[in-house]
Amino acid sequence: MSKALAKYIDHTQLKPETTKEKIQQIVDEAKEYEFASVCVNPHWVSYCFDQLKNTSVKVCTVIGFPLGATATATKVFETKQAIEDGATEIDMVINVGELKSGNDDFVMSDIQAVVATAKGAALTKVIIETSLLTNEEKIRACTLAKEAGADFVKTSTGFSGGGATVEDIKLMRETVGADMGVKASGGVRDLESTKMMIDAGATRIGASAGIDIVNGNKSNSDY
Repeated sequence: MSKALAKYIDHTQLKPETTKEKIQQIVDEAKEYEFASVCVNPHWVSYCFDQLKNTSVKVCTVIGFPLGATATATKVFETKQAIEDGATEIDMVINVGELKSGNDDFVMSDIQAVVATAKGAALTKVIIETSLLTNEEKIRACTLAKEAGADFVKTSTGFSGGGATVEDIKLMRETVGADMGVKASGGVRDLESTKMMIDAGATRIGASAGIDIVNGNKSNSDY
């Protein structure tokens, strides 16, 4: 097992049918393997915070998930609540439709509102949903996230039929430069693909297969 590799991983469980028992399982696994965080839906944030408050494992949650098309005010409210509940990492979904419509001002203000709400309390990761975008749109989305002051750009929700690719990670890293985080999520299930993502420029990995990754096993996980 690689403890150094574990620090790249947000141990993720975002399925709608996730039970409390499954949440407890990923909490226990995160403690044992010392993952960077657990990434859970907002409902589970306070529970995970209580379970992890005396450890190095952070609580990450998702905002405007998985479609990104909720109102900005709703994303802000979700962010405030998540931080009150103990989240210190916020993964928000952009409004993909507005990006594809060319409404960059709206996309920027939507991101800025969440970043401002989280500032000083939580990192902000911006999910751009690469599988739905052209390369030009990916570049615009990453540029807007950087200009809005976000800490990371992130490939995918894992719910739109496509996940992280090496090519997208390289493009995102080239776009945001060396100082911003890049998170690869969706379909990263084994040690080989994880290493490829890191070599391409990823500084965080979102995966439900974290244990298989650090142990070098094959995985059947689908996120």
